[in-house]
Amino acid sequence: MRAETPDSDTRVALRPLDRPSAEEIAHSLRAMADPTRVQLLGMIVDQPDGRALVGELASALSLTQPTVSHHMRILVDAGLLAREQSGRQVWYSVVPDRVADVLDSTRGQRDPIVAVVAPSVLARIADNLAVRFNGVFSPETITRYVQESYELLARRARITRYLPSFTARFAGDRLQSLAAVDSRNADSIPEVLFVCVQNAGRSQLASALLRSLAGDRVRVLTAGSEPAGVVNPMVIVALDEIGVPLAGEYPKPLTDEVVRAADYVITMGCGDACPIYPGRTYLDWDLADPIGLPLEGVRLIRDDIEARIHVLLAALGVTDRDMNAE
Repeated sequence: MRAETPDSDTRVALRPLDRPSAEEIAHSLRAMADPTRVQLLGMIVDQPDGRALVGELASALSLTQPTVSHHMRILVDAGLLAREQSGRQVWYSVVPDRVADVLDSTRGQRDPIVAVVAPSVLARIADNLAVRFNGVFSPETITRYVQESYELLARRARITRYLPSFTARFAGDRLQSLAAVDSRNADSIPEVLFVCVQNAGRSQLASALLRSLAGDRVRVLTAGSEPAGVVNPMVIVALDEIGVPLAGEYPKPLTDEVVRAADYVITMGCGDACPIYPGRTYLDWDLADPIGLPLEGVRLIRDDIEARIHVLLAALGVTDRDMNAE
């Protein structure tokens, strides 16, 4: 009996990965083939600032420091870890895009890992937001925004850690923007939206610096046209060394209501990803992408953004005199 041949109309054309990319992924997979290296990567990702010292890792795994250093060198050579010297200490941080590429290749597809949050948790988030937006939105609207925000973060932004709390914050920010658009939440606080490609570097630097300088005089939001799974660890380090917290920020996709609510929409390398609405001020800041740069390169971007923030504050009418008057 002859086996059936699938109809050619239902077949998808075979498109092999180009050879250099395949070799790069294979090299990374070989580097991750050792269980100790997988443990090391996991521990670094779990750190609040996304970095760790060899001594800390060795102690956690009950290994000698030379052994851990050997594994770290292999991961650095494979492009999975970044190495940064700070005085006498050497910090290691995960290179998010490289790790994500390897994980995607092992699944044979480009779909992101989808984290699962229990329906009861989503229901509790909706109940809490219903208290906050009582009299502004119906419970049905709030529930819909919570569910949609969760799916956007899990599927588009590839968020897997702290997904419940990020879902609550993302849904709350979107609802607040929607309220501002509908004139249900009248106030005179200007709103600034920073948008870059991954919402993991330039936009996070800008938002942290603006919050630090303006406080509650400006409402700041960020988004990405193609959001990453985590904020670039080098960005966190560059902010921390000048005493500016990231304040629990995370990559998130661009949504319509946050653009409509913004007074200023500032894009950074994401082209025409933002819809255009009348009455908003649109600026495009030509900035280098910090992906793959050493800390010194990220510092230069940070300082460039800080200078632009001071100009923005003047345009918003939030001056140094205003901020020091209290």
